[in-house]
Amino acid sequence: MRLKTKYELGKIPHSEHPLPQAKRENWACLNGVWKLRKYDSDGNVAYEGNILVPFSPETLNSGVEEGFALLTGEVLEYVRTVKVDQTLLLGVTKLRFGAVDHECEVYCNGVKVGSHKGGFTAFEADVSEVLREGENEMKVLCRDEGTRNGAGRGKQSDKRGGIWYTPQSGIWQTVWLESMPKNHIRNLKITPNALEKTVKIQSDCNGEEQEIVVFDDGKEILRARYTDETELSYDFTLWSPETPKLYDVTITGESGDTLYSYFGVRDFGKTQDKKGIARLTLNGKPYFFNGVLDQGYWSDGMLTYPSDQAAVDELTMLKEMGFNTVRKHIKIEPMRWYYHCDRLGLIVWQDFVNGGGEYKFTHVAAFPFLGFHHRDDDYKYFARENEGGRVAFKQEAEETLRQLYNCVSLGVWVPFNEGWGQFDSAEMTEYVRKEGGGRIIDSVSGWHDQGEGKTELKSLHTYYTPLRVPKDSRPVVLSEFGGYSMKTASHVYDEEKEFGYKKFKTQEDLLVALKKLYEKKLSPLIQKGLCGCIYTQVSDVEEEINGLVTYDREIIKIPIAKMAKINAGVDEAARKAFEE
Repeated sequence: MRLKTKYELGKIPHSEHPLPQAKRENWACLNGVWKLRKYDSDGNVAYEGNILVPFSPETLNSGVEEGFALLTGEVLEYVRTVKVDQTLLLGVTKLRFGAVDHECEVYCNGVKVGSHKGGFTAFEADVSEVLREGENEMKVLCRDEGTRNGAGRGKQSDKRGGIWYTPQSGIWQTVWLESMPKNHIRNLKITPNALEKTVKIQSDCNGEEQEIVVFDDGKEILRARYTDETELSYDFTLWSPETPKLYDVTITGESGDTLYSYFGVRDFGKTQDKKGIARLTLNGKPYFFNGVLDQGYWSDGMLTYPSDQAAVDELTMLKEMGFNTVRKHIKIEPMRWYYHCDRLGLIVWQDFVNGGGEYKFTHVAAFPFLGFHHRDDDYKYFARENEGGRVAFKQEAEETLRQLYNCVSLGVWVPFNEGWGQFDSAEMTEYVRKEGGGRIIDSVSGWHDQGEGKTELKSLHTYYTPLRVPKDSRPVVLSEFGGYSMKTASHVYDEEKEFGYKKFKTQEDLLVALKKLYEKKLSPLIQKGLCGCIYTQVSDVEEEINGLVTYDREIIKIPIAKMAKINAGVDEAARKAFEE
């Protein structure tokens, strides 16, 4: 089996509606060819050509020359003309962006209409006053100091290598226009309650009454009218990876604005089993989260997967392998990715995008391996002295929580990973608990645990030491483990450099080792209290060669049926543990 990874020439990339959680009919995709200029720090033109949006100029799929990089003080200028008709002039028209890395200003017909900081969250600019019928010029100016000023950068680094990756810049998710009446629906929040089988719908239409209609496989099952919020009750089929049931929704305001959305009814939580062992739950029952770490990097598009089908193929592969969970690592994906997790049935553990100053190896790696956990109000220790950086992290966290709130599959929030830019995690946990829609919180994944009573999980990263379940009142998870590596000649980023935790020469050796890891070392821990595991990782990424598939997605290292059989054993071990 070969995963579909290539962008199809001659087609507008990512032309599907970018927001399945809140669609409107009147919209236009602005992906495709834009004019690109790069200005150096003195304002001189350093590059000029075309770029294929939404691929960053550093990527192969962008069409920009190899070796392109945006340096300190430099600016990217994107320009294109857009032909607009009356269907995009309904009263309010917004220019929307899935993500731009890292800072940008937006212009329409020469007028500045908006700006944004933060390279991973969506934003919009109101162009209603300047947009006109016929030709319109759109311009976006981008700067990217995110790898240098402590802003949220994820795994990007100017000093790439090992677990750090080549940085990119500019527009890397879909750009689109969307038009709606002046009185239009905003701030849609969907909050399910699986135990009560209810769903709370909240939205604002400037005081207008709204009508909601719910469909089950095309058949209307509920209809209600409300102004600000309503609670729907029905014998809903509960969502789970085994039964990923979704219900379609339309919401219409009195002025004619209509949103198309969907929901699933589920609940993530914690409990104690009959033996008093802390467990994680799905829909009120103990559930074992068996997942894989997903960096979301691609050889030809880097942060941007080449096509919607490429994302579907990879997620489908993980389902067929028997995984029920994906940990999205230090990245926020396009909203369609979460939609596919919703409909396919894969629980998402969502990392926030970390930032801060330069990470010291001794502080964030060596000392924790020796069992030392430092208090995270010591900002200097975690390279978080810069108050502006801490404020920016909180702002981006707020945007992340709001943007992903309605994602059915999202079951766990992960604010901090391995001490990277960690600070005030107990305070952040309380904030996420208040705003995060009832999800579980893995506050400090891996290291620098702040102790029982301050965070919800005992979260371990175990690569070099034996797997174990320490005594703790909180649910225990292996939020990273494994990382078994195998180099696949001609399918690697660098033939000379490779990074992995335990290396194998052949697929047969890798399979035998993986089988032993799950059957002999991991599965017995479920009875002792292990609540979830996240294997590292889905794919190779640059020098990392510890993926289940290669970086170019052409070789699946572990046969799908073999991995499915291994995971079936994990499921059986969980079933027995929960029945006792």
